[in-house]
Amino acid sequence: MSIPARAILALVLLTGLNVSAGAETKLPDAIAAPGETVVLSAHAEGAQVYECKAGGDGKLAWTFREPIASLLVDGKTVGRHYAGPTWENVDGSAVVGKVTGNAPGATADDIAWLKLQVTASHGKGVLTGVTTVQRINTKGGKLVGACDKAGSFKSAPYSADYVFLRKA
Repeated sequence: MSIPARAILALVLLTGLNVSAGAETKLPDAIAAPGETVVLSAHAEGAQVYECKAGGDGKLAWTFREPIASLLVDGKTVGRHYAGPTWENVDGSAVVGKVTGNAPGATADDIAWLKLQVTASHGKGVLTGVTTVQRINTKGGKLVGACDKAGSFKSAPYSADYVFLRKA
C-alpha cells in the first residue's frame, strides 16, 4: 500500500475511533439539556453520607445528608463534590445546583441520575458560566437497612459521571 493510501486509511480509522469514543450516553428526557454545550465531564468517586433520623411517623430511617467525592479527569483529581450540592474545580471556580429532574439508576442499588440547575457560582475558571449539571452513569450510593440510633452516620460508596453544561 502506498504512503498516501496508508495516510488516508489511518485518517479514516482514527476518525472512526473518535466518533465511537465520543458517543454520548443516551439520556432520559427528564435529565436531558437540549441546546446546551458540554464544558467539562468528570468522573466522581466517593460516598453518599446518610444520617439516622426519625421520620414523620416517628420511626428511625437513614436520610441522605451529603455527598463527598473527588472529581477526576483522565485519572487526575480536578476537583471535589460536597454538600450544597457543590462542585469545585482546582482552579477555584465552583457551582451550586438545585435538582430539576431525575431518572432511576441502572440497578436498585444505584442512586438516581439527576439534572441540576445552577443556582450560584463562585470564582473564575472552567466552571464559570455553567448553567446545568447532569449526574449520570451512577454506581452504588444507596443505603438500605435499619438504623437504631438517631444522629448516627453511615456512608455508601458511589461513583458517577458529572457533565457540566452551559447554554449556547
